[in-house]
Amino acid sequence: MTNAEALSQRLIAGDRRALAKAITLIESTRATDRAVADRLLAAILPASGRAVRVGLSGTPGAGKSTFIEAFGTYLTAAGHKVAVLAVDPSSRRSGGSILGDKTRMEHLSRDPNAFIRPSPAGTELGGVARRTREAILAVEAAGFDVVLVETVGVGQSETAVADMTDLFVLIHAPGGGDELQGVKRGIMELADMVVVNKADGDLLPAARRSAADLKGALHLMRPKHKGWTVPVLLASALESKGIAEVWQAIEAFRALLGDNGIVALRQAQALAWMQAALRDGLLAAFAADAEIVKETQRLEAEVAAGRMAPPVAAERLLAGFLKT
Repeated sequence: MTNAEALSQRLIAGDRRALAKAITLIESTRATDRAVADRLLAAILPASGRAVRVGLSGTPGAGKSTFIEAFGTYLTAAGHKVAVLAVDPSSRRSGGSILGDKTRMEHLSRDPNAFIRPSPAGTELGGVARRTREAILAVEAAGFDVVLVETVGVGQSETAVADMTDLFVLIHAPGGGDELQGVKRGIMELADMVVVNKADGDLLPAARRSAADLKGALHLMRPKHKGWTVPVLLASALESKGIAEVWQAIEAFRALLGDNGIVALRQAQALAWMQAALRDGLLAAFAADAEIVKETQRLEAEVAAGRMAPPVAAERLLAGFLKT
């Protein structure tokens, strides 16, 4: 039995240490680890795919982590096993990241029916770690039936998380009017649900105004799914209010899609994953070719000096790479 087979069996049996080890292996950039990880993924693939996958993003100060902790605690109390894949912001200079999600979700991190895995976002667009898709398969194979993927937040393209989850939730802080200008239209178009958090105490009136403004903005957008009107819900993670309603809305969304709709979503997710892996592989191969790297540097100088149009330079590099 290979190391990958042995690890996969322990993981599928629910061994949390095996799950942590598997995700570490998946996230490794070493070529030898990548080969083992590929065999591991092949072994666990049949045991995955049964969880509810929810992507979450939010405006700064919206209380994403507090909401996720309250939501996850609600779900585990209801008998679910919840995995949180929380992607931390990485430093653009050093590549380091805070990885403080277990501190921010202290109560949930101690829950035996929850698993929190912080991962550095690195340079990935959308704040989604490079191997988040593989990590989703791992936690599903380990028996977790709800997977929450927390992204870095609004500011980069969040398309990646929408391509790997069943439902995309935008968490918004109380505010309105000018504050809504900070929510990019593209993010709003991705949302299947909007939750106005911190709807408690003195902030409750502002939260209600925000909800009304958001409903008005969403009304002008074309719905992603036929028959689904994006709900705007009020919640207070601090007081654990509105949390049950969020889960009920998620269940209603999945019921609307039905089994065929979920299958179609997963097929689209798998194809998006394949395309992303293909792009990553091509870029890696490009960077590993010494002659192409040298030519890239030469053409970059030409483009920077204004002596060559960027598309022409790109076409020459591709032509040269395809000949090798």
